[in-house]
Amino acid sequence: MSPAPTSRAILRQTRFLLRRNNLRQASTTSEAATKAKETASQTTSKASEGLSKVTSSAGGIIGSAASRAQNVMSRVGGRTGRLVSFVQTLIPPTVYYARVGLELSKLVFQGQKMSLPSLSHIQSYLQPVINVARDPKSLMSRASSTSNYINPETILSNVRNTNRQQLISLSVIGAELLGFFTVGTMIGRMKIVGYHGQPSHEH
Repeated sequence: MSPAPTSRAILRQTRFLLRRNNLRQASTTSEAATKAKETASQTTSKASEGLSKVTSSAGGIIGSAASRAQNVMSRVGGRTGRLVSFVQTLIPPTVYYARVGLELSKLVFQGQKMSLPSLSHIQSYLQPVINVARDPKSLMSRASSTSNYINPETILSNVRNTNRQQLISLSVIGAELLGFFTVGTMIGRMKIVGYHGQPSHEH
């Protein structure tokens, strides 16, 4: 039994007991209030004890089920066993790099002072896609109208009209990309210096 339905059943039972006890034993309002407080504290403590027992037993059950599943998968041999063991070896680094990527994206998000787009902004970007999905023939007419945006003169005017801040940010991003590429090639070659060419043999 999962912890959620059990805790709900305990809460229902405690509410029922509270109502019944309050109706039976209420001679005055002050006595009823004190008794209600006492029974509420008792039932809450009983409910929390029951919930902690349920969650502790459920944790043990889940852990034992996971260990049994791992034991069964480790007994599988052949290609399937190799595939299962290969996938199991990939899980920890995948989880690690996913967490690292999430933290890195949080840092970049905060460092660049970025904010999430609003719902209307997302809808304005998705609306053309939805319209094309509804009417695929309109895609050809849009293609001819977008060819005006690809005009080399408009591209040159956009490049000429960039301000200094945009150029600085683009150069920083370019330097970062070049640095990452260089470090990646060093790691891939396992050498800091480049490849050595073949010595020329003269006969």
